[in-house]
Amino acid sequence: MSTSTEEEVGGAVIIAEALVAQGVEYMFGIVGFPVIELGVCAQAVGIKYIGMRNEQAACYAASAVGYLTRRPAVCLVVSGPGMIHALGGMANANENCWPVIVIGGSTDRNQEGCGGFQEFPQVEAARLYSKYAARPDSLSRIPFFIEKAVRTSLYGRPGACYIDIPGDMITATLPRSAVQVYERCPPMPKTLADPSSVSQALALLRQSKCPLVIIGKGSAYGRAENEIREFIAATGLPFLATPMGKGVVSDTSQLCVGAARSKALQEADVILLLGARLNWILHFGLPPRFRSDVKFIQVDLCAEQMGANIRAAVCLLGDIRVVVSQLNMTHRQQDWRFPASAPWWNVLSSRIEQNRQMTEAMTDTSNGPLNYYAVFDELNKHLDENCIIISEGANTMDIGRAMIPNDLPRHRLDAGTFGTMGVGLGYAIAAALLCRDHFPQKRVVCIEGDSAFGFSGMELETVCRYKLPIIFVIINNNGISFGQEEEDWKEAFKTDSTLS
Repeated sequence: MSTSTEEEVGGAVIIAEALVAQGVEYMFGIVGFPVIELGVCAQAVGIKYIGMRNEQAACYAASAVGYLTRRPAVCLVVSGPGMIHALGGMANANENCWPVIVIGGSTDRNQEGCGGFQEFPQVEAARLYSKYAARPDSLSRIPFFIEKAVRTSLYGRPGACYIDIPGDMITATLPRSAVQVYERCPPMPKTLADPSSVSQALALLRQSKCPLVIIGKGSAYGRAENEIREFIAATGLPFLATPMGKGVVSDTSQLCVGAARSKALQEADVILLLGARLNWILHFGLPPRFRSDVKFIQVDLCAEQMGANIRAAVCLLGDIRVVVSQLNMTHRQQDWRFPASAPWWNVLSSRIEQNRQMTEAMTDTSNGPLNYYAVFDELNKHLDENCIIISEGANTMDIGRAMIPNDLPRHRLDAGTFGTMGVGLGYAIAAALLCRDHFPQKRVVCIEGDSAFGFSGMELETVCRYKLPIIFVIINNNGISFGQEEEDWKEAFKTDSTLS
């Protein structure tokens, strides 16, 4: 009589296979006790593992993959300090509404409360910075927790999720038949806005004397560029974009009024918000940056966001692509267009021309030292329209946003909603990997201020190790923000003992 022994599988294999089942392609991190086996198993099942120099930058990279692909990547970290280093990246992903999964090794279960190696309340710590944080209760249910984390990171407002794996769970085994199997979670169900609200929104825009469309990062993440371009072209409405909303409709469009941003915000009487929040980036929708009687039309997938800071005149709750498709469909039946001869266009065009002349004057450095405007003016001559631009640093980012046009969506990444410095190299690594594997014709250009570069500068070694074709431009103004003039430095050396 023959006997057969059922295959035993370890926790590391179960985790890796569950990640593959959920469509995870990339894993960023730093391996060490107790997650070394997990890093090895992830590579064995086909996940592309990128070893970084710091967990924070690894989490930035993983979250950028989530934004660019609408599928979360994984940040793998060791216990204690390694997991803590990733919290900044998790918070950044949550604020930007980008999906990412962080998997952290932790103290063996039988050592909890005993002062185990790098013991720390990791699940509790992660809850403040994530949508979902949990520790599997058994090996067999690991795929359940992985599927839930991936689904939670994608559904509703996207964000970070954390899975805690004790070291003894990574090395433990059980029969393969005991492992629960979960299929890949489907894309988030699409929801439509109330049709009567769609009609009401279009009626407000049609009656407006000074309408404006603001295109936010949510439009880029939501892949709504075709629908929004159709809407802008059909209605003839002026628009501007938030920093990472740039390129959803080309900055070179005749209808783009980004060069008159302050004027447009201050005097618009009806504003359509497409995937943009009325947070600090848009001055909370309040005077003096906006009219006191401005009417907002909000398009958002999160009901809690409706009426935030300012009560919206019309709320269009739903998926951005679907809702703008509803606007297009209803608009076709009405067939109206904001007139190019409207006085509002004269106001905006005049301000655009004034600002153009001012910018042109600042690019001329024949009578003075090199400045940001001159640098970006020269860079523009060498950048392809399909470059993915990574930009960070106070002035480098702010001036670069105005000076470098974007023609395509998701081709500009910067400090984002959380205003995070240090994201640049992580984002650039993520973008370069995606380009290498899926879009080899694209270039990645990372433009950094010297201070911003310093936050994650050692990731330059990661770039070299993986032979990633990233072009780096460091704009060095000799300090933070506006930097220091040479005379100021000389004076500082005289009076500051720490410098002498």
